[in-house]
Amino acid sequence: MQTQADFADALRQRIAEQGKISVADYMGACNAHYYASHDPLGAKGDFITSPEISQMFGEMIGLWCADLWARSGAETVHYVELGPGRGTLAADALRALASQGRHPHVHFVETSPVLRGEQRKRVPNATWHEAIETLPGDAPLLIIANEFFDALPYHQYIKTYSGWRERMVVLDDDGFRSVPGDLPAEKKVPERLHDAVAGSIYETCPTGLAIARALAGQVARQGGAILAIDYGHENYNAGDTLQALNAHAYADVFSNPGANDLTAHVDFTAMARVGKLGGARVQGPVSQSFFLNTLGITARAASLSRAHPERIEEIGMALHRLTADEEMGTLFRALALVSPSWPPAAGFTGA
Repeated sequence: MQTQADFADALRQRIAEQGKISVADYMGACNAHYYASHDPLGAKGDFITSPEISQMFGEMIGLWCADLWARSGAETVHYVELGPGRGTLAADALRALASQGRHPHVHFVETSPVLRGEQRKRVPNATWHEAIETLPGDAPLLIIANEFFDALPYHQYIKTYSGWRERMVVLDDDGFRSVPGDLPAEKKVPERLHDAVAGSIYETCPTGLAIARALAGQVARQGGAILAIDYGHENYNAGDTLQALNAHAYADVFSNPGANDLTAHVDFTAMARVGKLGGARVQGPVSQSFFLNTLGITARAASLSRAHPERIEEIGMALHRLTADEEMGTLFRALALVSPSWPPAAGFTGA
């Protein structure tokens, strides 16, 4: 397995040979190495996701799937998770599904051999896929994407005094850094931003939008739904949200390539638009707090506390972290793309 130092050397050589590369190419290369080389999750990793905070998160999603499946009348479904981390969310969701007498076929879209090993410990009967193209076409799909779209490659464009340019990455004596590209990029930037002030940054994720549209088309044809939960925004105009995390702290995006988790905020308005173009019915986005509270996470926390009084404080802290406005409650959003032939999904009514 390639070390981080070897990866950084290879990236330096690539830029030395071919010249500057786009931020998207840099982000894609760095994250591919990052996720392939180690387990980034948990207290000993670089960040913690909602499923790792509490079993309640995965249980709510499992019950969401069970409810939608039951009301659809479908006999068989495939449970699909995109970038399933350690498999913690899936294990909790599948346990909740089983409590309702529902036992789907399980599919993981995962390229990291390290994370596949962790997933196999928790969900040994899963079928693994390198990409969405090999997902089954014979039954409805219930697709879960928790903190998946934020780590895909984002293109960034910067307004200069000469017009819009794609943001590129170069290498000099001080290391990797970003510079404006040489070619005009007005066609890549919405017309409403053409007169933005110099220094403005616009970002977009064509890879993520293409995946969302393709999967929306698949669930529209086969039945089922996509549930995307991530940190992001609506009605995005401009702004730089690209960030790096290492050991639960923010790091320099362009330092130690391959050693940090690189992410950007998901444009949920754009995802809803391509989902509709793919033929799906759009529900949301709503805040994670609204979604989980509507599904009944507070009642689940109370039930867990009664069953495990020694864990009352831990359960309360987890509930707070998942739903409080100052924690993950409003920064994270939930969006559903549902087959038109299926009933509406729970968790979005009244938003």
